[in-house]
Amino acid sequence: MNIIVCIKQVPDTTDIKINPEHNTLIREGVESIINPFDMYALEEGIRIREAHGGTVTVLSMGPPQVEIALREAIAIGADNAILVSDKRFAGSDTLATSYTLASAIRKLGDFDIILFGKQAIDGDTAQVGPGVACHLDIPQIAFVKKIDSIEDGKIVAHRMMEDGFDIVESHLPIALTVVKDINEPRLPSLRTKMKAKKAEIPVWTFDDLELDEKRVGLNGSPTWVEKIFTPSHEKKTMMLEGDPEEVAKKLADYLKELQQ
Repeated sequence: MNIIVCIKQVPDTTDIKINPEHNTLIREGVESIINPFDMYALEEGIRIREAHGGTVTVLSMGPPQVEIALREAIAIGADNAILVSDKRFAGSDTLATSYTLASAIRKLGDFDIILFGKQAIDGDTAQVGPGVACHLDIPQIAFVKKIDSIEDGKIVAHRMMEDGFDIVESHLPIALTVVKDINEPRLPSLRTKMKAKKAEIPVWTFDDLELDEKRVGLNGSPTWVEKIFTPSHEKKTMMLEGDPEEVAKKLADYLKELQQ
């Protein structure tokens, strides 16, 4: 069973900085973490390997510092990791990102399951996983909360819905995005920490992948951030005095004024 887990390194939510000129995240000097939802995807990949054998390969696209996140993934239990990194990938939106990741997955070769967290906490689009599936022309199941079975080239999974869940059967290979209900991520052991420290992590650049330059980075991104700002929040306090009936009337009159 060849399992690929795609992870993203994101800024710690308490320490986000924005480049005011380009409206992009400033990553240099900012503490970063593995996207929390991707931790559940990684854990599920490890559990599938433990149950069915095979390997777990972690894949991430980003600047060189993402190597830290990939080593953490190996420390948690992944077998190996690959970093997709090139200045030409900078500014990629979800379409360009999914295109680039799909190309890297093709270079990896045969696979059975690709796992993603349901979304990244910095963008919250939930589009990259399904986008990769579309580029690879494979089935996908989003918002997976439980995997019932994997056998005979098929998978049965529970897909979370607003009013419950669906039970979906599909064939392999497949892409899954998972929610946090699916498991409880494990902590790294001393042995896996040592393995992660010594691991060789290949870096694949634009030249290593069969890519169309018009479809990566800013060139391949039909969406962009026009403006980022902190919404203003002004409070206005009004004191109403009098007995309960007077206060109620004053409040009703004020609310009517607001509607006009």
